[in-house]
Amino acid sequence: MSDAAELLRRARVEVAPETFVLVSLRHEDWGRLLENPELSPRAGSNFLLLRDPFEVTLLLDEEDWRVMRHAARDARVESDFRLVTLDVELGWDVVGFLAHVSGILARAGVPVGALPAFSRDHLLIKQADLGRALRALGEHVAELC
Repeated sequence: MSDAAELLRRARVEVAPETFVLVSLRHEDWGRLLENPELSPRAGSNFLLLRDPFEVTLLLDEEDWRVMRHAARDARVESDFRLVTLDVELGWDVVGFLAHVSGILARAGVPVGALPAFSRDHLLIKQADLGRALRALGEHVAELC
């Protein structure tokens, strides 16, 4: 097990240049989008897809969303997110890493959504809160990019 604070001290914080949109679709609407491959995200873009019993959630950059939004008129949309990557490789035995990061951001008054990948964690932070988030994290990480 690794110490969460030590792992964060080794992390580089990278902010993707794009602005992202979080989209909630009904399962039926997702099915219609799947029938149209031209509505898929670009192969080189960052995106996330999560299907659960309640909805289908997409995280897309604004450019991909502009292409598909006409086909998803009933979608619930939250926009102006930035994708922040905590670039330190995390094993599945790490305990409390996101709790530690979330605590730092909570003390700074920054709302955050956590997105785990296999080996790294990502944060979804509103553009308006990004500066405050980076200032809060800056003293706890190896590098801000």
